[in-house]
Formats: sequence, structure tokens, C-alpha cells
Amino acid sequence: MKKSVSTIIFDEKRQSVLLIKRRDVAAWVLPGGGVDENETSDAAAVREAFEETGLQVAIIRKVAEYTPLNKLAHFTSLYECKQTGGKLSTGSETRDLAFFPIKNLPKKFFFIHEDWLADALLESPDVISKPLSKVTYFAFVRYLLCHPFDTIRFALSRLGFPINSG
Repeated sequence: MKKSVSTIIFDEKRQSVLLIKRRDVAAWVLPGGGVDENETSDAAAVREAFEETGLQVAIIRKVAEYTPLNKLAHFTSLYECKQTGGKLSTGSETRDLAFFPIKNLPKKFFFIHEDWLADALLESPDVISKPLSKVTYFAFVRYLLCHPFDTIRFALSRLGFPINSG
């Protein structure tokens, strides 16, 4: 089973969250990506945060594990991290990045990640375990009809043909 990770990096006051705007799909998302072969999810979270934001991070806690219901998603581990070094900078997959107030997130914030942010804000002492129930073929078709260009770019990216625009 393919695995992925996402990270949540709050500001010091925990009032803003760091989001990235992807190059392949112009949407704001949480930093994250795939877990490489022979890599732990923890290590992947730290690596992906650095690759996509330029920040060195330490994991504070594992927030959640999300199980896919179909081939549109991967098993995903969500981590809350804190900055330990580095400097905000875009990478090969990142068009833009910024801290956004939690109460004023961008309009094109990926709806699944909005749910994941809400899970992190619960501050549950236990790791949350949920199915990815909103990632369905019906939701994909609906999103395709509303955002055809973004959906096609996403699908091509998943098939190994990313369209990276500046």
C-alpha cells in the first residue's frame, strides 16, 4: 500500500498555519507527500516539510491516520510539527507559501486538508483514525465539473506526468 504524509506547522501563537501552493495544481495545501521505500512516515514528514517549505522541523505529535476507500488516495499520516531552523522558501513542487490565519484560510484551500486542520485543532491526546470518506469517485467527478483544468492537472500528476508551471 502506498503511503503519504502531511504536516501542520503552526505559528508560535498557534493562530496561523503554513500552507503551500502547489506548482502542478494551483491549490493551497498542507505540506506533505509520498513516503519513500524503506523510509518511516516520521522521516518522510520531516523531509517533505523541508523540501516544500525550506523549514527544518521537529515532530510534536502524530495527529491522525487516514485510510483510503479507493485508489484516489493513499494511507496518510498527519503530523503536527514545529520549526527548528531553515528559512521559508519555495521548492521544485511549491509555487508559493505563506502562513494564513486559521480563521481566514484561502478560498482554494483543499477541502480535505481543511478537515485535517480541524482534527489537529482538536488536540486529541490519541491518534485519530478515520477513513478518507470524502475522497470518492463522485467527489472527483463533481470537482472535475467545477474545476476541469485543476482536476486534469492533478490526474496527470498522479499518473507521473506533472505539469509544473511557474
